[in-house]
This record gives sequence, C-alpha cells and structure tokens, in this order.
Amino acid sequence: MEQTEHDPYTVLMRQNKLPMSLLNDTAKQTRAPLLETETFEQTFGRHAQRKKPRLSNLDYAALADDAAKRGDTSVSVPGGEHLAGSQGASVENSEYNGNRGGDDDERAEVMERIFTKGQSKRIWGELYKVIDSSDVVVQVLDARDPLGTRSRHIEQFLKREKAHKHLILVLNKCDLVPTWVTQRWVARLSREHPTLAFHASVTNPFGKGSLIQLLRQFSKLHQDKKQISVGFIGYPNSGKSSIINTLKAKRVCKAAPVPGETKVWQYVTLMRRIFLIDCPGVVYPSGDSETDIVLKGVVR
Repeated sequence: MEQTEHDPYTVLMRQNKLPMSLLNDTAKQTRAPLLETETFEQTFGRHAQRKKPRLSNLDYAALADDAAKRGDTSVSVPGGEHLAGSQGASVENSEYNGNRGGDDDERAEVMERIFTKGQSKRIWGELYKVIDSSDVVVQVLDARDPLGTRSRHIEQFLKREKAHKHLILVLNKCDLVPTWVTQRWVARLSREHPTLAFHASVTNPFGKGSLIQLLRQFSKLHQDKKQISVGFIGYPNSGKSSIINTLKAKRVCKAAPVPGETKVWQYVTLMRRIFLIDCPGVVYPSGDSETDIVLKGVVR
C-alpha cells in the first residue's frame, strides 16, 4: 500500500475507506527519548548534576541600579561630541578614524526592485488560491531550463498537505531546444511525475492531444464530482496562458512575450466537466543572482 501511495502513475480510489492513517501514525507518534538522554535522578534527584545559573542581581531593584550605573558612563569623541551608554562602549572598542567606520566594513548589496518581481504576498496568495481550487495541478516548465523553473517547495507542499491532488509537469517551449534534449528531460522528469512535452501555438501546436487525453482520464477518475479544475502554475513567462489558449484553440487569456502579463487568476471552461485556471507567474525563492533572474526572463 505504501509503494502504491508514492507511485505517481497510480491513483488510489476511495481513500476514505482504506486505512491510510496507518502509514503515517509511526511518523506522527514518535517521541524524543528524553529519559535515555538524561535520567530523572540526574535531573531532579538527590544527585542532580545540573548547575544553577550565576545571577549578579537577585531582585529588580539591584538590576535597575546596575543598569543605571552602566548608563552613566560617557565617552568623549574628537569634535566635542559625547556618546553615552552602549554607543560609548562601541566607540571604546573600535578605533575612531573620523568616519566612524573602517574601510574594511562590508555592506550587503541592496537588490533593485525590478529583480524582486513575482515575489509579493499578493502573487503568493493567488498561487495558493489556484492550488486550493484545483483538483489537478499542472506545473509549466521552460524546456531551456527545466530545473531552474521548477519549484521543489510547491511539490513538497502538495505531497505533504495536498496529497489528494494530482501533479503534472509540462515541458513547454520544446521547439526552442533540440529534440534529443527534450526526450532526455522528459525521460528524467517522468521518473517522479507524469511529464509531457508541449509547444504552445494556436495554429500549429504539439502535445495538445496528449494533454487533453490525460485531463479526460483525470475527469473519469473523479466521477463523484460534476467537474474538475485544472490549475496552471509556474515561473513568469513560461507559457501558462499560451497553453490555455492552445487548448481552447483561440485567445481566451491575455498572453504576451514579456513576464507579468497575468495579474490575477481566472477560470476558463475547456469542456463540460473540465475547467482551467490561469495563475500569475511566481518566482520561487532559490537564491538566484541578478544574472540568473535576467536569463530566466523574469525582468521585463
């Protein structure tokens, strides 16, 4: 049962009637071996080995007097200035060179606001709205950099909190890389999740039939629902809106060759039982440099 649960190509039907909680009980009920680390006698008994902390002040009055004595100290600085308290102590400890700071001081470089696009709380709120409303989550990857546009955080979140939702990987823009590169990436990513190669185009698409057939199979698995929702998530400018336009064979979502065109999530009807949800592009926290952000097409 555990192998079947972790298989991305197998779907467990009627999980409410199966003892699924037995697979997770061992992980939830594990407790730290406190008594093995330190016994009760060594902690609270007659032979306790814990040392009492050394306190210089035993009451609030002595503590206030000590703080007042330390605050009265002042340091004179060239130029007639006087620094008191903690500022004076910091000047005593450091060498005063007229600039109040040495040449060897390091400062964290402030990143321009243009490089923080796609990371606001509003965008992340739209992402989690789409995830909560979707039965099937389609993560759109750029074929030129699949690992760079892939979010391990979202995949772990779905596996941990939304295990009943299905995850599909779509390798978009496969026309911009050689065929053998697309084949190897599909073979590698298919070991973890169902992966499809796709070329978004209203007139000359690739992979449209395979994706629609896969979505129809998911709709048949959920016969208890009137319809299913399919959410498209991914990096900015990865082609989420273009894939929806390709599936509908007309322009229903506003798409542009620049990132950040989609501002809010929107519902699109594909069939009577299948609805599509377009999501704004989200830049996942991965520690990328400014050069990486520009190469991934996040900056306009």
